Amino acid sequence: MPKRKESLFISDLHLSAGRRATVRRFLQFLRHRAPQAERLYILGDLFDAWVGDDDNTPPNRAVKRALRALSDSGTEIYYQHGNRDFLIGERFLRETGCRPLPDHAVIDLYGTPTLLMHGDLLCSDDLPYLAFRALSRTAEWRDNILGKPLLLRLLGARWYRLRSYWHKSKKSGEIMDVNQDTVRETMQRHGATRLIHGHTHRPAVHDFQLDGAPVQRFVLAEWDDQGSVSCWTPEGYRLENC
Repeated sequence: MPKRKESLFISDLHLSAGRRATVRRFLQFLRHRAPQAERLYILGDLFDAWVGDDDNTPPNRAVKRALRALSDSGTEIYYQHGNRDFLIGERFLRETGCRPLPDHAVIDLYGTPTLLMHGDLLCSDDLPYLAFRALSRTAEWRDNILGKPLLLRLLGARWYRLRSYWHKSKKSGEIMDVNQDTVRETMQRHGATRLIHGHTHRPAVHDFQLDGAPVQRFVLAEWDDQGSVSCWTPEGYRLENC
């Protein structure tokens, strides 16, 4: 299939067995819309929880097969870890054909240096989460978790989701949103004039000044009642629902 000169960006689908409509919508997107594009960027939290690359419980196997088919069609897929699926590893990448992105990835998006992030590192006021994030990214923590039987990991993920929901209900909206000073410092450090991220579930376009020059921050939407895709071409961008 001929590819359009376009790049698609999505995040925060939180796929799970309990979100069947979202899973169906995403699989249709991979089969019918994504193959038209040159590149697909998944900026974290594709899954609501990922307990290891050996977990093929629904819908994981179907999602991996669909990603592989898209990759085989010639569309490049780039994957960035989120706060829910940071345990995705090399086996998943091999099976799907996804290419990994670091936590801070700068790309040339049709002439503009664009910083891609999941977005959780921008929420610098949420100190308890950042402390857990630093711990959970260590090799020791990761090896300890992945060394446990799959059933225990699945039960642990269910407990973690309940715990996360309870903790979020006690946090203010400001703490769970990005810190603008952190946004500015991060964009300056990486030399970017555009930032695209997810995580906060607060889709918007933010225009502001950085060193006297106009810059933009694009926040991707969570997939829930409908899917949301940010589509970029050399002429600009548009939002698509699916």
